Amino acid sequence: MNIKTIDLFAGIGGICVGFKLASSQLKSKISNVFTSEINKFCIKTYATNFGPTNFFGDIAQLNTKNKISKTIPDFDILLAGFPCQPFSMAGKRAGFDDPRGGHFFTILNILKAKKPKAFLLENVKHLKKHDDGKTLKLMLKKLRKDFYVPDPQILNAKDFGLPQNRERIFIVGFSKKNGLFFFPKIINKKTSLGNILEKNVKKTYTISKRLWEGHKKRKTNHKKKGNGFGYGLFNKKSSHSNTLSARYYKDGSEILIYRGKNKNPRMLTERECARLQGFPDTFKIPVSRTEAYKQFGNSVPVNVVKKIATQMLKYLNKNVNSLKIAS
Repeated sequence: MNIKTIDLFAGIGGICVGFKLASSQLKSKISNVFTSEINKFCIKTYATNFGPTNFFGDIAQLNTKNKISKTIPDFDILLAGFPCQPFSMAGKRAGFDDPRGGHFFTILNILKAKKPKAFLLENVKHLKKHDDGKTLKLMLKKLRKDFYVPDPQILNAKDFGLPQNRERIFIVGFSKKNGLFFFPKIINKKTSLGNILEKNVKKTYTISKRLWEGHKKRKTNHKKKGNGFGYGLFNKKSSHSNTLSARYYKDGSEILIYRGKNKNPRMLTERECARLQGFPDTFKIPVSRTEAYKQFGNSVPVNVVKKIATQMLKYLNKNVNSLKIAS
């Protein structure tokens, strides 16, 4: 089975990596025919790893059916990790009132205009509770007019072989229903942070005495106030870390690695961040340390996507006789 995808709000291509790994395992062929991303550093990383592709900038410019039809080639599966800040606990949670929140409707318009066989959408878990659940309810109502959309699932990276506590909501849909679609089951594989840590890490990753003292002081102050905010300290025996965020480059506070008694801890290396998100070591990192931290912090857990993609491709293959795959 040959499948064509488009990758919207693509970042560095984490969702695409997951689909390619799944297709390889199932001996299917996947090719990406259109990519949308506006960050020049992400585009550099994406192009370095996937080669020349049909890149497009701000997807919001495709605001009519005619523009969509002329710009986006035919495809089978739409992939989109659409902007999460409007729904995130770390942001203002403005939802559709945030211009970025309106990107969902751009996705919806593309789905209506191109009528693909399936889609996968990813966002922060707080989308489920945003505006007392009304936001997600509206999204599902819109999507279900044209697609079979099972109830979305919140899946955690640590339940799929990655040593990171990272929960994300996933929404899948199919143009035709032929039986029920089931999200992947938890694999309960024992994880350890030591599995992703590098040996002989340079001293430049060790945080300064001043920064370390600041982290400890802030954690103490938060503890006095009765909340659990503050740095996260882990070692190679830790089963998993906190969630890697796009702000990791600032001070590394959410994931610091213990180096021994009376030693300042260190931050993760770029490669360790990639591994924490499930990217294979063959994935190239052509950008600065700061940009790499932002990119992997904004990306998706590849292992989780791979499992979902496997289920989706199997579902499509089951329905292959009733679906017209893009030529």
